[in-house]
Amino acid sequence: MLELPVVGKEEPRKRKPDWLRVKLPIGEEFKKVRKLVDQYNLHTICQSGSCPNMGECWGAGTATFMILGNTCTRSCSFCAVKTGRPPEYDEDEPRRVAEAIQLMEVKHAVITSVNRDELKDRGAEIWYQTIVAVKELSPKTTIETLIPDVRANWEALERMISAGQEVVSHNMETVESLYRKVRPQARYQRSLEQIQRTKDYGKRTKSGIMVGL
Repeated sequence: MLELPVVGKEEPRKRKPDWLRVKLPIGEEFKKVRKLVDQYNLHTICQSGSCPNMGECWGAGTATFMILGNTCTRSCSFCAVKTGRPPEYDEDEPRRVAEAIQLMEVKHAVITSVNRDELKDRGAEIWYQTIVAVKELSPKTTIETLIPDVRANWEALERMISAGQEVVSHNMETVESLYRKVRPQARYQRSLEQIQRTKDYGKRTKSGIMVGL
């Protein structure tokens, strides 16, 4: 005898696996980081990029600062940072980032930025000033900079990476065949050249790629 399903009866909701569950943003360290970000009017990729790991990272007293505002001139399909025409950049931002990092007393600071294609120097001068300011206030803190694509402005690249940071990263994000869909305003070979030039300059280089696309 054929049994028909009961109309309106929902299947019991399955429990999500532990590795997919996100920790709630609580704890004194989280509150401390949140207070610093708000007090110094700073941006983080954690917030602007809607990172699901923000609670865990901030709870451990770490955050990735994002300079040059929180509006990007690119429209990468994987990124949650808003796209548009950015306002004028904040010349006082380097000082505030440096003071926040000093107060956090981190051993290793990670700094990234939005793309600023409308600027002739791609934001290189603010990059330079930020690293110098951090080194002055926190000389023992090592710095990793995750820099954007400079669109083959190699003078801007040199300025970005010459301020004394220990690691320079530029993410490839995906394979060449997916670039037009994932990073429509970027070029695979150009990003490779940027990493090569960074290495040739003598910097420790780093990159990242997303799997599963």
